[in-house]
Amino acid sequence: MDANANMVVPGPADAKRVTRERGDGRRATTTQEADGTGQPHPQLPPFVSILFADGRPAAPVDNAPTPDYFGDLHLNDIVASLTAGRSEYDLAPFFVVALSDVAAIGYRHEVFRDLQEPHVLELVRTFAASLRAVRAQLDRAAKSHYVYERERWFLDAVGGYCAAVRALASALDVAAVTSNGLRSFREHVVAYVASSAFQVLDRDVAEVIDALGRIAYRLVIDGPKITVSRFGDEPDYGAEILATFEKFRQGVTKEYLFELRISSDMNHVEAEIVNRVALLFPDVFASLDQFCNRYADFIDPTIGRFDREIQFYVAYLEHMAAIGRANLPFCYPEMRADSQEIFGRDVFDLALAGTLVAERSEVITNDFHLEGEERILVVSGPNQGGKTTFARTIGQLHHLGRLGTPVPGQAARLYLVDRIFTHWERQEDVEDLRSKLENDLQRIHAILDAATSDSLLVMNESFSSTTLDDQLFINRQILGIVIERGMLCVAVTFLDELASMDPSVVSMMSTVDPDEPARRTFRIVRRPADGLAYALAIAEKHRVTHGQLIARLPR
Repeated sequence: MDANANMVVPGPADAKRVTRERGDGRRATTTQEADGTGQPHPQLPPFVSILFADGRPAAPVDNAPTPDYFGDLHLNDIVASLTAGRSEYDLAPFFVVALSDVAAIGYRHEVFRDLQEPHVLELVRTFAASLRAVRAQLDRAAKSHYVYERERWFLDAVGGYCAAVRALASALDVAAVTSNGLRSFREHVVAYVASSAFQVLDRDVAEVIDALGRIAYRLVIDGPKITVSRFGDEPDYGAEILATFEKFRQGVTKEYLFELRISSDMNHVEAEIVNRVALLFPDVFASLDQFCNRYADFIDPTIGRFDREIQFYVAYLEHMAAIGRANLPFCYPEMRADSQEIFGRDVFDLALAGTLVAERSEVITNDFHLEGEERILVVSGPNQGGKTTFARTIGQLHHLGRLGTPVPGQAARLYLVDRIFTHWERQEDVEDLRSKLENDLQRIHAILDAATSDSLLVMNESFSSTTLDDQLFINRQILGIVIERGMLCVAVTFLDELASMDPSVVSMMSTVDPDEPARRTFRIVRRPADGLAYALAIAEKHRVTHGQLIARLPR
């Protein structure tokens, strides 16, 4: 036979098992899956992680420090919502450590799209519920005071694990998944179930459970004395009693069901009975002991890792569904590493949306874009007009975009920034001998030392504690450095002069209702600064706006 000849072996409808005869005369079998055009995909790499395309993150995930910008952007609130009720998975690190490669982000987008198919999401949820039950049984085993109770819980956990993995392999084998991540995992789990190691585990647990199930023994209770012996040919009095009363049954009887609350933990009397039974059937209980010792670490590490990592996707999709009930859109952003032209349509603050949706309040969406040489958004306008929320939204979008998740908005194109920095106004610390201005300057100095042309800086009313002239001077110097480096920046300010200091700067303004100027619309629009923002802020501070004066005048 030609060394390159192929032989197609029947397999699943969406896959071809291809056997190649190698130059050394041996055969190697691989799986190639159709891509919808009838052409096979290249052989998938061995599966390692459903979160990381190459199997490992660029930086350590567990125990990763929370970035400084999390609090300012309210990302800590988002992560808290996403991970609520899932503490067993320790998901927070996955929502902290960002990706640094467009292909790695695309890998996660593919998995998200697969899981948005209800049947695929449901099979993952079913598997997760089964593994959760396995962990609960192992936890019961660990807490048990009695050897055989502990071993029985362990045995049930192994049985549940084998059943769950078999069911998952069967469901995935016929599932229409297209992502590299889930297709590669499907290959792993199908091969794992077919492996001799799993087959032996599955057979052994079934044999031990069957052997235990065939044990029959007799209890003779005489006052405080209990005698345990083998069950022979003695009559089964329970069956005889049921048969005797069966003739008195008249039609369908009404059921009187109630919940009997008893502890499922073995007590000392039951434990002693089991110990005596073990003496009567030493071979069976020796097999149980050997089984528990042999399979102490029975969960396949890759299966265990998948069980944890897949919850990253499930948690986010469930949060999306909750927010989406208010008709708020999510999209897969186009992530670019070669262009800083960014835009967003109908984007919104995900943290704020979670609160407002729960309160059944309206969530305002906004648009933005930077094109050509534009790099900086200067956002001005009246107080309480949504400027800070808008700036926070852009920061959130870039962090979520780097996680490989869908982002809140109708459509978005984002830059794959290397780092995100925020400079928010901080409350003065009375125990700090340095002035508030000095602290603010030291923080921005550290940021500019660390930032590169690929970074994003979000500033919110920085240096407002100083005089207007000093505030304008400092902000001009900072934005000058940002412009020189060509980095992305969003700056919320009352200083309208900053909005026109360079062609790379774009002015955006929060708007008010033209018929009722005191009412904020929370819409942020691309518009030249009108010079009124700071004056209005001062008037509001001293309570001398038109509305405030009218309210104060006697009637």
